Amino acid sequence: MGLLDSLVGAAADALRGGDKEPPQGGAAGGLGGLAALLPVVAGLLANNGQGGGLAGLVEKFNQAGLGDVIASWIGQGQNLPVSAQQLQDVLGGDTIGQVAGQLGVEPGQASEQLAQWLPDLVNKLTPEGQAPEGGLGGAGDLLGQLGSLLGPR
Repeated sequence: MGLLDSLVGAAADALRGGDKEPPQGGAAGGLGGLAALLPVVAGLLANNGQGGGLAGLVEKFNQAGLGDVIASWIGQGQNLPVSAQQLQDVLGGDTIGQVAGQLGVEPGQASEQLAQWLPDLVNKLTPEGQAPEGGLGGAGDLLGQLGSLLGPR
């Protein structure tokens, strides 16, 4: 996963204030925070990722009793919020720790960033109101789709 690792590193540098403008609203907010999270989210949702893609994420939410939350992101209508602690419970400390390491932030901050952006990103990746039958695709394809979301919110 050399390309994905490179993208994660570059995005993390931007989040930490590299040569780009700092994100608005602190490290957890603004488009800078989103840019840093795109490769991470691609890794979570990609069919060829460790988590089993979107279907794997849905299963984890169901197991945690939060199936209605992720169903709202995929379906049409209002997205239900998710807290940083709920994401920690769903994804597990190891995954959050890996995300935090990739971003160069503390695990709590990584969970907060994911809680802020993941509902909207999943929603935008499922515009028909349902998960695509074959999943969202590989990490490279998904990263391209997510990158197009960097336009004005």
